[in-house]
Amino acid sequence: MTESSSNVLSFGTITVIGGTGKEGSGLALRWAAAGLDVIIGSRQREKGERVAAELNERLGQDGIRGMDNLSAAEAGQVVVLSVPYAAHRDTLEQIAPGMAGKVLIDVTVPLNPPKVSQAYVPPEGPAAVQSQRFLGEDVQVVAAFQNVSAVHLADAHHAVDCDVLVCGDSAEAREVAVHLAEIAGMRGVHAGALVNAVAVESLTPLLIAVNRRYKINNAGIRITGMPEG
Repeated sequence: MTESSSNVLSFGTITVIGGTGKEGSGLALRWAAAGLDVIIGSRQREKGERVAAELNERLGQDGIRGMDNLSAAEAGQVVVLSVPYAAHRDTLEQIAPGMAGKVLIDVTVPLNPPKVSQAYVPPEGPAAVQSQRFLGEDVQVVAAFQNVSAVHLADAHHAVDCDVLVCGDSAEAREVAVHLAEIAGMRGVHAGALVNAVAVESLTPLLIAVNRRYKINNAGIRITGMPEG
């Protein structure tokens, strides 16, 4: 076993709530390809199982399981939340009983249709801050992966030319997300306290505007001046 695979296995099980969507399924695919035990959660268990089977067929292995949201949250050591903002609060309510003592990586971006290329901050604050407030201090919430192109995530062999900005009040929890970004083929960057998620989440509408203007689908963010490795 290589050092890399040993580090992968030390994470235990990674649950992706919303793993049937484009962003969530892409992350699940990459982590499973790297050797992680991955569960994808869905409101409907049958849909989770179906998408897991489709992803496993693409990978040629059985590293992904599908469950309902609560069962998936209970089974994971790290839980990734990747759902549309309209479903954010309802999904938090579904998974809350299974979240005690865990790290939640919130990928949710508040968008305000039809103006999805304009930054929007809900009156309740950034989505990740809302998650922390709702789940309480027993859960360590970080914000990450909002600004990664789902198009490239869907191809486990495609290099992703994008940094992952990670915000959270716990340095240990941020390090979990940074390491998971590296396992998925990206560079994770510590980006300060959870309140900074307001900036990270607002970058997504900006990138949508860039994609539209330049007729691309893979705009991303890079932090310059950092040493490599």
